[in-house]
Amino acid sequence: MSKQKMKKYIFLLLVSFQGLLAQVQFEAKVSKQTLGLNERLRIDFSMNDDGDNFVPPNFDGFKVIAGPSQQVSQSWINGRSSFNKTYSYFLLPTQKGSLVIRQASIEINGQIYKTSPIRINVTAAVEQPRDPNDTQVSADDAIHLVAEVSKTSPYINEPITVVYKLYFSYNIGISNWRELDKPKYNDFWSQNIDIKQLVAEEGKYNGERYRYVVLRKTVLYPQKSGRLVIEPLSLDIDVQVPTNRRTVFGQMVLQEGNKRVSAGSKTINVKALPEAGKPEDFSGAVGKFDFKVTPSKTNLKSGESLDLDVAIIGKGNLKLFTLPKPVVPSALEMYDPVHNEQVNTPLTGMVGKIADKYTIIPQYKGKYPIKPMQFSYFDLNTGTYKTITSPEIMVNVMEGPTASGNEVTENTGVNKREILSSAQFKYIMLKTNLKAMKQKDFFGSPWFYSLTILPFLCIPFIVLFRKKKEAIDSDVMGNKIKLSNRLAKKYLSEAKKEIGNKEPFYIALEKALHNFLKAKLNIETSEMSKDKISTLLLSRNAQPETVSAFINLTENCEFARYAPSSSVAIQQDYDKAVTVISELEKQI
Repeated sequence: MSKQKMKKYIFLLLVSFQGLLAQVQFEAKVSKQTLGLNERLRIDFSMNDDGDNFVPPNFDGFKVIAGPSQQVSQSWINGRSSFNKTYSYFLLPTQKGSLVIRQASIEINGQIYKTSPIRINVTAAVEQPRDPNDTQVSADDAIHLVAEVSKTSPYINEPITVVYKLYFSYNIGISNWRELDKPKYNDFWSQNIDIKQLVAEEGKYNGERYRYVVLRKTVLYPQKSGRLVIEPLSLDIDVQVPTNRRTVFGQMVLQEGNKRVSAGSKTINVKALPEAGKPEDFSGAVGKFDFKVTPSKTNLKSGESLDLDVAIIGKGNLKLFTLPKPVVPSALEMYDPVHNEQVNTPLTGMVGKIADKYTIIPQYKGKYPIKPMQFSYFDLNTGTYKTITSPEIMVNVMEGPTASGNEVTENTGVNKREILSSAQFKYIMLKTNLKAMKQKDFFGSPWFYSLTILPFLCIPFIVLFRKKKEAIDSDVMGNKIKLSNRLAKKYLSEAKKEIGNKEPFYIALEKALHNFLKAKLNIETSEMSKDKISTLLLSRNAQPETVSAFINLTENCEFARYAPSSSVAIQQDYDKAVTVISELEKQI
């Protein structure tokens, strides 16, 4: 053997060995792994071999704003071929935090390959630099979200308001917006004020004229002192921005865009209430109040009841403190109160009335005093504590039994024997513990024997099921045909859903046709050529007209993805695909 032939054989051997070592690669790459809430992310799914049935992930936590776009490249260098196919998407995050882009999958040479999950860290919105040479209108300078705080240094439980306004210039339009991050009011009691209708008004922002709408109004009551932070409100806004281009009639062309804005966090420095002069019975009331204790009647018979109404009226944190509780003689039986609130919360803070109504029933004849009650609050106007004292109330029980041997002093109302009202119901049994007189054992019962025999009766069914499953699993070709049939139906259904979108429609329709051929002709995508498809279909007794229609349809899918087409043409292609596939099903 000559040296030249020897070198040739060695070269062929190395080329073959290199082909054996070549591995299929399918991976996902992102443009960045940390981005702001208002930044875009590009992700590429690349493979070094041609594949079918690409399935992207769900992109949870992201919005797809462009894609998929497909790129294919193939080259020969020094006798070696390289192939690359890429599906690209552009995403916009819809929430902050650590998000995961899950696995994508593709079928290459009959095997399924999957990418590895990718973790993306999404932070708050970041400032994006603008090109100084760009002279057209930008949404970055035309939209501003502002949080206006009424007071940044309040006392604990002093009301403050936060009003969120969206400013936008006169030369842009806004069609819709969505909340990305709702403001969080940690360590605040909060109350949102409903805005029934958004009305655009004129105002100024940084000395320039803008239009604005009030999106949200919130009343806050700080619950502790120190530096408290109000988390920001963030919006995703659809805008129409004018460009430098004009129509043939001279009208300015508008460009659809997307802008994300944030009101920014606000820091509130909350002052503690002063310790000097603070009453012992102070329960946290802050504002301006009036305190009233009113009995429904003071003269009654034994066994009759009276209602004692303890009410606070005014402006302040009415829902955030407790009312004082009356102290009555033991000869008067007092029940738990019924609480009632009549409070409105306008932008200036809570105003209205809160009250506790007590029902009191005397047991014996006599006179019984209800001691004066005190209510203390912190007055914001004067910066001091104030205390209101109610008058003493004398309850006169004119008729009824007298407490013999246990006298009750008329003036003091002190009963020398404690009256335990709960003892009246001591003879009633409130809880029961019933047991069946006869109980049947589970051992030896019909249920016991049924459950014992049931596992043995299931054994033949398990054996038959296992044999059937092994037979199905061993039929590799049949399973492959079934899978292709299912995929053809799936992609045909997906094409029907995408009739309004040209490129996704034709991608799905082309996949449906390829999987139909795989199922009926038992060939792979790499083997599909027009001549071979025609020959195989005609050999299976398909009509020449139907075969010609099928070939024309596949060619139309390839051409229509890159050429303009109307919705009518797309619908016609779908109807034609259904008809051709149905005819081939009957003829083959």
